[in-house]
Amino acid sequence: QVQLVESGGGVVQAGGSLRLSCAASGRTFSMYIMAWFRQAPGKEREFVAAIRSAGITYYTDSVKGRFTISRDNAKNTVYLQMNSLKPEDTAVYYCAAAAVDRLLVRSRGSYDYWGQGTQVTVSS
Repeated sequence: QVQLVESGGGVVQAGGSLRLSCAASGRTFSMYIMAWFRQAPGKEREFVAAIRSAGITYYTDSVKGRFTISRDNAKNTVYLQMNSLKPEDTAVYYCAAAAVDRLLVRSRGSYDYWGQGTQVTVSS
């Protein structure tokens, strides 16, 4: 089993920055694909960013150039640095982990474990 705990959410003005953290415990962290998804009110949960154990990263188009995903295997932690935040980034952000190295990193179905979520609110 893997437990994921997110932190770092909050309220920020448009143009500001936040850094989300996701601490993993349980099975070997370095084996997993780690990702961030988000869900805005009334919308489906959507892919934001992912990072493979080898460090290859993926982003949804709307956050490219503004968000950076990274991981520290020694600390069993994945981060999402969010800069130039926009009101449309407002959502609950979820950390996810895949137990095997799957191809479809942007699909919710590829992930075996989920955190409880952390709220990010960007005011205009």
